[in-house]
Amino acid sequence: MPRPHDTRPIITPWRQLPACAGLVLLVGMAGCAGSGGAPPGENHATALPSQYAHWFEGNVEADMSGDDWNRINYAQRLIEEGDYARAEDQLRQMINLGFPPASYHLGRMYENGLGVERDTAEAARLYAEALELPSSSRGHASLNLAKLYLEGDGVVRNDALAYYLLWQAIDEDVERDAEITLAALMVEGGDGVQADRRLARRLYQRAAERGDPRAQLALAEAYRPDGWLVDDPERSEQYAEQAAATLQAEAEAGDTGAMQRLARLHGDEGLLDGDPQQRLDWLLAAAESGEPGAQTQAARLLLEDGDEAQAISLLETAAEQGDVDAMALLGDHLLERSAHDGQGIAWLERAAERGSADAAVSLASAHLDGDGIASNPQQAIALLEQAAEQDDGYALALLGELYLSDEHLPSQPLQAIDYLQRGHELGHPYATMQLGEVYLEGRGVAGNPRQAETLLRESASQGQASAKRLLGEAYLEGETLDYHPSRAERLLREAVEAGDTRAMTVLGEAYLEGIEGELQPEWGIDLLEDAARQGDDYAMVVMGRAYRHGDGVERDLQRSAYWLQQAEDAGHESAGDALMYTQRDLGAAGDIEALVHAAEEGHPGAMADLGRAYLNGQGVAANADQARAWLERADRAGHPGAAASLGRLQLDAGDEAGARDYLERAVAGGHSGAHADLGELLIESGDDPERGMQLLTQAADAGHSGARLHLAQAYLYGDDGLPQDTERGLGYLQEGVDNGHPGAQAVLGREYLRGEVLEYDAARGSDLLLAAAEQGHESARLALAEAYLAANGLESANNEQALIWLEGVIEGDSQLASQTLRQLLTEDSARDAIGSRDLSAALE
Repeated sequence: MPRPHDTRPIITPWRQLPACAGLVLLVGMAGCAGSGGAPPGENHATALPSQYAHWFEGNVEADMSGDDWNRINYAQRLIEEGDYARAEDQLRQMINLGFPPASYHLGRMYENGLGVERDTAEAARLYAEALELPSSSRGHASLNLAKLYLEGDGVVRNDALAYYLLWQAIDEDVERDAEITLAALMVEGGDGVQADRRLARRLYQRAAERGDPRAQLALAEAYRPDGWLVDDPERSEQYAEQAAATLQAEAEAGDTGAMQRLARLHGDEGLLDGDPQQRLDWLLAAAESGEPGAQTQAARLLLEDGDEAQAISLLETAAEQGDVDAMALLGDHLLERSAHDGQGIAWLERAAERGSADAAVSLASAHLDGDGIASNPQQAIALLEQAAEQDDGYALALLGELYLSDEHLPSQPLQAIDYLQRGHELGHPYATMQLGEVYLEGRGVAGNPRQAETLLRESASQGQASAKRLLGEAYLEGETLDYHPSRAERLLREAVEAGDTRAMTVLGEAYLEGIEGELQPEWGIDLLEDAARQGDDYAMVVMGRAYRHGDGVERDLQRSAYWLQQAEDAGHESAGDALMYTQRDLGAAGDIEALVHAAEEGHPGAMADLGRAYLNGQGVAANADQARAWLERADRAGHPGAAASLGRLQLDAGDEAGARDYLERAVAGGHSGAHADLGELLIESGDDPERGMQLLTQAADAGHSGARLHLAQAYLYGDDGLPQDTERGLGYLQEGVDNGHPGAQAVLGREYLRGEVLEYDAARGSDLLLAAAEQGHESARLALAEAYLAANGLESANNEQALIWLEGVIEGDSQLASQTLRQLLTEDSARDAIGSRDLSAALE
């Protein structure tokens, strides 16, 4: 039985050892029992439960004769020769005779699946049976059973019990890996076991001094900058070189495990300087020895180097030997190379059937995309669930993605969040990123910006580029998270460097628009072009719009059309409309062919523009028939502007009934000009003045200047059945003046000069008329010309002479021009001339 709690800080095996046999080298680490040791448990582990005490008691050893040992050795030879059935028969006979070594060896057969189906629960039972009586196999059984308890394999995980079993294995002088297994437990501790890194270091050192390369490697890792011992690069390198020397000797003797460990030492993350060729050479050496794992690893490197033929040969060899990783990698590669010959799918199915989570995920992706196999979302979900049951974080992340989107099945945000939470808890950065995005956008849960930021930062710290991009976008927008442009730029740059195409587009657009007011158009265009070349259709749209508007770049309608055409060909939903606007601009700039092309492609806006071009003779010869034909095509396509133009044509032709039909359609489409035209028609015809005023008011509220001026006149004079409302009429006019509208300037200027509704103000009136005339407003120009003629008694003179005078005034000093007009308009005859002009003329 273990003895009561020992208050000494040094741990000692509890059974008395002659001269501290087996642990004499652990002086200062585990002490010397002397006349009787104390149990190690309660200084590091919880007390040993009583039901296991007999495993550690020093009872009388099993009585085994030389013949009995010969039978045990014979059974071992049968196992080595692969004659498992006879070996099992021999061992079961000896178990019935009560010989513990037989239980241990049969346990090994069940643990390793030698001649029987692998059954670690049965192995654990047999190892425990081997501990019932002391024997030479007790240490080995203790070590094997300890490992099962540490892994929870076949038994409920029990770190404390494993701790006691490992000490017993060390006590029995088992020169396998009892010391390094216990050392690993002491580094971090476990459930019911306290960590003790000093003890761990000494256990590793003892094993390293004995030449165990695993201990040497563990110490080399521990002394690295990110290790659990004090940073000591020199000592780390020494231990790594010792391990390399030991492993090389073992590898040269044919040990394939040593070859693979040497390959890892020379890897990118290895303890020695990365040497890709050394790494590949050792893996190939192990592969030539028939080691399937090495064949798979070597094939992976060969694929990276482009040596496809040798890689596939190795993978096929390993896969035929049953290596599941080889099946999965071979299937992935063959599917990528040729999706339609079925070989890739066949290998992936074999690997998935044998429990490969990687293969299940690859197969699921194929079922979702219809890649080499019929699209089957439900089968994809089943495969992902299979991988998720193995705690595959990527499978959980993909399940979360599936249930968030509506692409393959109806969105189920709560189900998605459950998968993503599980993936996040397993540490998968893609799951963590998506979970952060859910909280950022409030999809299926209440938005939680702080939680989103925490999750996205965690994912970004794990290297997830999309998390960096999402954080960068959020910091740049300053809506969900606080505005932080410098942090946004840094994160987006990191995402770009990691190859995130969407980040290129976001950062490129930000450089064009300016970050904190600083434009960097050259960088922006470079990033957008890179993203576009990688297939980002939104980058193409951004460039198309930038070149159309001249945002951050010189306006270039041809380049705009090129990128927008690329985006439309790539399927971007808004590219067609944007391209139409560019083609319309090209048409307005004289490239009528671009406008014709857009119209013939069926863009309603281009049809309407082309109709107006024919109507007004802009870029093409005026052609009323072509104008009407294109406008009618646009109208049939639902373009309200075309219906409005056709309505005006009918009004000009005196066809009020036909005009009303067109204008009603345009009004239904929200065209503000049609509201104004139909409103005036209904008022002037007397058919429905009340609705007419409603339509005019709606047009005015939508910013239609003509409707505002019409309403201004109506409210100023109480026309069209409206009560006179001078303040409201003045408000409409003043709003137009504030926006620089020459018609509003002309009307308001005239009203100040007339002094009938508004208080007479010659200065303001003349200034407003001058401002309208300077913008080319014909009514204002003619009004001023007539005022000049009237003031000089030349009413019958040619207006051309007065307009020449007016041009001279306008082109001169602006202050002098204002003074000249003010002086002119003090003459009653001049004011009368202005007041006599029809106000509606100023609405042009």
